[in-house]
Amino acid sequence: QVQLVESGGGLVQAGGSLRLSCAASGGTFSSYRMGWFRQAPGKEREFVAAFRWSGGSTYYANSVKGRFFISRDNSRNTVYLQMNSLKPEDTAVYYCAADKYNRVNYLYRDNYDYWGQGTQVTVSS
Repeated sequence: QVQLVESGGGLVQAGGSLRLSCAASGGTFSSYRMGWFRQAPGKEREFVAAFRWSGGSTYYANSVKGRFFISRDNSRNTVYLQMNSLKPEDTAVYYCAADKYNRVNYLYRDNYDYWGQGTQVTVSS
């Protein structure tokens, strides 16, 4: 059974950095696409970043491009989201997600089969 467990959220001042982790287990992740999404209060869950675990292109939402970076550690089966130059508008619950079938539309949250429980990120001004 696939499990995704996020950690690393917290409270940070604007301009600061955080690194989120997503520990993955129970699947053959080398063939998956992994993504990060976020959901702010009263808003839809939105795409943040994604990549194929096996390598290739990474994708970022325009709102985080140049500030957030997605990476992985194969030995730990862990995906990271490094978040720099954080802004108050980055405040949200951040979710790790896994797409078992590497669907073309990585932006669409319904194309992800597994989700973590989420980790809160709060950026104060």
